[in-house]
Amino acid sequence: MRLGFDVGGTKTDAVVVAPGEEVLARVRRPTGWGPDAVVTTVLGLVAELADTVGIRPAEFRSIGIGMPGQVAPGSATVTHAVNLGVDELDLAAAVGGVVGVPVRAENDVKAAAIGAYALHGAFSGAFSGVIPDATSAAFSGAEPAGAHTLAYLNLGTGVAAGFVRDGELWRGAHGTAGEVGHISVDPHGPLCKCGQFGCIEAFCGGGAIAERWGRASALPVRDVFDAADAGNTEAIALRAGLAHGVASAIRVIVLSADVDRVILGGGVTALGDRMLSLVKDDLAASAAASPFMRSLRLPDRVELLPPGSPAAAVGAALVGAGATEQEAVAHG
Repeated sequence: MRLGFDVGGTKTDAVVVAPGEEVLARVRRPTGWGPDAVVTTVLGLVAELADTVGIRPAEFRSIGIGMPGQVAPGSATVTHAVNLGVDELDLAAAVGGVVGVPVRAENDVKAAAIGAYALHGAFSGAFSGVIPDATSAAFSGAEPAGAHTLAYLNLGTGVAAGFVRDGELWRGAHGTAGEVGHISVDPHGPLCKCGQFGCIEAFCGGGAIAERWGRASALPVRDVFDAADAGNTEAIALRAGLAHGVASAIRVIVLSADVDRVILGGGVTALGDRMLSLVKDDLAASAAASPFMRSLRLPDRVELLPPGSPAAAVGAALVGAGATEQEAVAHG
């Protein structure tokens, strides 16, 4: 059994995954602030989940941890996780050294992309039976079938994507593949925190929408949609901008990578079909005058991650599976 953690700014989602991708147990707990509190949160959940499935913590095969921030491929050190108050954290030492289990870390969006690939068959059938990472052959003994490609587009405070092909994460030459949030799609659009105008994230990032809406709220994007439904002109414009931003990201992703599916996840997608229907309308409208764009059938290639999906935590567990293979080679 393997452990997977999705460590977010407010909560940590943790799962126990058995061979064959079955989630045996799942727990969510608040995340502490700062490196020591993050480690305390993870170690507490390791003990809790071990007790739940009836084993000692050291009997888990591996631990995978997805966190916001930068992670070098194949490592367990996270840097610049500003939403968690973490400048640098070596999780192999801080967690693996205590539990006695190999640890590997990954950026949270990239981990969610791997998890979405793994779980995709559960809600669409397109990838039924596919194991999500070539490095995890020991996890199940299965190999991905066919040349399936998937992009996971995370719509949260910021906007970013992760790409998976045949179960393997694609990072690009410098690890920046998927940073679609900072592609400018309108030079006359709103100012983005990166300094450009009209970035995708400036249109559809939850943080940017909340700032432009300017009203105190626990759920500002939902408030914008509710106000738009009530006829508020400012909210209507923000809602249209959000749909345009998401649709623009989908067009960029498909036109540049030609993936089979774009899976939408993140907090903004809690709006469900209220958002997705507008995004698909924007995609259809932009293709109305272009036979080429219509031939891409973009609205049919977009899906929402089901509410409450453990994709990020499952993806982290599968990332962790690679740690045991690396250790076996090192000690072989």
